[in-house]
Amino acid sequence: ANAPHKPTDGFVEEARHEQEVRYKIISGMVRDFPNQVGIAYTPDDMRRLHGEGKFAIFISMLNAYPLGNDLNQLDLWAARGMRMFGFSYIGNNAWSDSSRPLPFFNDSTDVLEGLSPIGQQAVHRLNDLGVIIDVSQMSTKALEQVAQLSRTPMVASHSAPRASVDIPRNLSDKELQLIKNSGGVVQVVGFPAYLRPLSQPTQDKLNTLRARFDLPPLPNLAMALMPGDAIIAAWPEQRFGQYASALYGILEEEPKATLKDLGDAIDYTVRKIGIDHVGIASDFNDGGGLQGWENVGEVRNVTAELIQRGYSEADIAKLWGGNFLRVWDQVQKAAKPLANR
Repeated sequence: ANAPHKPTDGFVEEARHEQEVRYKIISGMVRDFPNQVGIAYTPDDMRRLHGEGKFAIFISMLNAYPLGNDLNQLDLWAARGMRMFGFSYIGNNAWSDSSRPLPFFNDSTDVLEGLSPIGQQAVHRLNDLGVIIDVSQMSTKALEQVAQLSRTPMVASHSAPRASVDIPRNLSDKELQLIKNSGGVVQVVGFPAYLRPLSQPTQDKLNTLRARFDLPPLPNLAMALMPGDAIIAAWPEQRFGQYASALYGILEEEPKATLKDLGDAIDYTVRKIGIDHVGIASDFNDGGGLQGWENVGEVRNVTAELIQRGYSEADIAKLWGGNFLRVWDQVQKAAKPLANR
C-alpha cells in the first residue's frame, strides 16, 4: 500500500480527477454496451435491468474529501446518477470525522466532534436530493449526528458488528439501533478482518514489527489493522511508508475468515435489529473476500450458508437487496423538488 499523503490542494485536485475518470469509465461502459449494462437511477430501474438480464450499475460515492467545501457538488453528482453518499473514508475530512482517523494526516480522534457545519448542511441537502446517506466509515459522534439530522433512513453500506471484532470501524449495538430506528439497513460485509479477530501468530508478528519501529505492543485490534498510533504523526513520510507496507504485508498472510464467520455476524445483527434492517455486502476491491466467497462467482455459497442456518427464501431475498431497495425507495420519496428547497 502506498503511503497516503497529507491533504493539500494538489491532492484534492488529484482526487477530483480520479472521480471524473471513474465516472467517464462508467458512462462509457453504459454507452458502448447498452445490451449488457445500464445505470440504475431508481429501484425500479434496478428491478427492470435485473429482469432484462443486464448488469445494473448503482453509483455511490465514498468520501467528501474531493468535493472541497462545495455543497453544490452534491447536486452535480446527484444529477449524474449518484444515489448513495458516504462522508468519510480513512482519515477525517472537512465534513466529517472518520471511524479511522490517521495521525499521519494530523488527525486526532474526533477533531470535529462529529460533523462540521458543511457536513450538517450536507445531510439536509442529500435528503432533499433523494440520495441515501452511507454511515459505514463515520465516527460514532458523526453517525449520531446524522441520526438526529436526517429525515430519511441511513444505510451502513459495508460494516460488521463490534461483537465480531471490537474496533471503531465496526458498529456498536447502539449504532446498530440508531440505524434501525431510522428505518435503515446495515449491510454486513464479507471483509475478513472485520468478521474475525486477528490470530495470535499474526498479532505476534505485528508486535515484532512494532518493536522494530519503537512502538509499544498492540493496545487494541484497531491499531493492528492500520497505522493509527498518535506518534506516527511525527514520522517522516518514508518511515511511515515502510511501516505501513510491512503492516499490510503481515495482514495479507492472515488466514481469511470463513462463511461461518459471516453467517455468525449476520445472525447477530438480525437478532439485534431484525431481519428487515440487515443486508449483505462484499468488498472485493479492498481486501474483502472470504474462504468460500472469494469473488462474485461464489455468491451462491453465501446463500447456501443462509439456507443452512434456517433463513427462509423471503428472508434471504430481504438480505440480498430487498431491504436496501425498500430504503432506497423511501429516500427517493422523501426528496424535495428544486422549487421547495
